[in-house]
Amino acid sequence: MLDWGMLVLRLGIGVMFTAHGLRMNFGLFGGRGIKGFAMMLSGLGFVPAEFWAVVASFTVLAGGLLLITGIQARLAAALLLIFIATAGVKVHLSKGFFLLNGGFEYTFVIAAACIALILLGPGKFSILRIFRG
Repeated sequence: MLDWGMLVLRLGIGVMFTAHGLRMNFGLFGGRGIKGFAMMLSGLGFVPAEFWAVVASFTVLAGGLLLITGIQARLAAALLLIFIATAGVKVHLSKGFFLLNGGFEYTFVIAAACIALILLGPGKFSILRIFRG
C-alpha cells in the first residue's frame, strides 16, 4: 500500500505544479504568462525579474511533469521545495499561518508533501521502473 500512497502523493503534487507551470509559462488556465509572472516577481524584489520568472516557471512545470512520471522524483521534489519555500517566505509568511488571511498554510502543506517525496522517492510505479521491469 505504501507504493500506492506514494503514487497518489506524487500525482497530486505533480498535477498541481504542472497546472501552475502552464499558467506561469504560457498563460493557460487564466494565468498571466512569463511577462505577468516577471512583473509580480519584480514587485517582490527579484532582480532580474525576467530571469527568475523563467527559472521558476520552468522549475514548476518540469518539476511537476517529473513527479507525475516518477523520473528524478527526489530531485524534482527538492527543487519544488525551494520554489514553494521561497513563495511562502516572500509572499505569505508576513500574513500569518491561515490561508484565509493570505498566510502560509497552503505553502506549508505543499512543502511537507515535497519533503515526504524527497524522503520516500518515486515508489515502484514510476515510468522508469515500469519499463525496466
